[in-house]
Amino acid sequence: MSVDRLGIILIIAGMSLFSIQDLLIKVLAEHGSLLQIYVLRGVIGGLVILGYLYITGRPIRFGTAYPLLTVIRSTFFFVGFMSFYISLSLMPIAEATALFFISPLFITILSWFLLNYQVGLYRLSAIIIGFIGTGLIVKPSSTNFEWAYMLPIITALTYAISMMIAKHTRDQDTVFQQTIHMYLGSIFYGLLILVVINWLGLSFEGVRGLEYVFRPWSFSDLMILASITTISVVGTIGMIFLISAYRIAQPPVVAPFEYTLLVVSIIVGYAAFGEVPDAYSITGMIMIVFCGLFIFVREEVRGMPLAIKIRLR
Repeated sequence: MSVDRLGIILIIAGMSLFSIQDLLIKVLAEHGSLLQIYVLRGVIGGLVILGYLYITGRPIRFGTAYPLLTVIRSTFFFVGFMSFYISLSLMPIAEATALFFISPLFITILSWFLLNYQVGLYRLSAIIIGFIGTGLIVKPSSTNFEWAYMLPIITALTYAISMMIAKHTRDQDTVFQQTIHMYLGSIFYGLLILVVINWLGLSFEGVRGLEYVFRPWSFSDLMILASITTISVVGTIGMIFLISAYRIAQPPVVAPFEYTLLVVSIIVGYAAFGEVPDAYSITGMIMIVFCGLFIFVREEVRGMPLAIKIRLR
């Protein structure tokens, strides 16, 4: 089997595991605490990563050559994916996933402004079309705007910024170091927010979205603990698959197969929750996927593969 074919298999397997993770996070919205999920995912996921590094004989490093940038990247990851997981409790999985996939558009825009990458008419057109597709999913109006649809867009933006930082720090910090930093950040920020909220005596009961985040932690419900453990393990294994795919295969070959997550999300959303995207959302999804793929192709043609570099999720 060629390394590219193996990379594709790893990408598809990783995306399937991410869909299981997202499904369980959505299921727990009725009874669990998102902060508890996030903190324990950091602990368990970190242990899984360390175990993988030990078994495969890779060096285990906690430090960083870029402490300030590492803190900034970890902060963006925490804010971004906390936003995404909140959105899963408020909107269909497929639509949240599709909006996250506008991250290549943001990466291209940021590379234009921050790195002076040349973005020609073709990619500029793709960005515009991609954001039109975003509008078809969000369906903004002055009378009925759903703020939850902004959350995965925030995730896409923070993810894009994090990838720009990762591009700068990858010369000395390995992708596994950066993953460990991400987990440590989730533990630190999750516990910090928990302490501050309890100290201030704030309650978010009945507040849509935030109730899920700040609900009291439960260590007596075995179903919740089993779900959190599954989320942590499958999410981390999915990340290892993703990292491995980009390490062994050509990024332009495997990157487009990340969009299989959207297909799986549509199936999972329908099977588990009866979610059926309307015609506008389906059209928007197609436009976003098309534009993302087009940007990948153009980057390969131009010899500047920024949006398809090593990915972290």
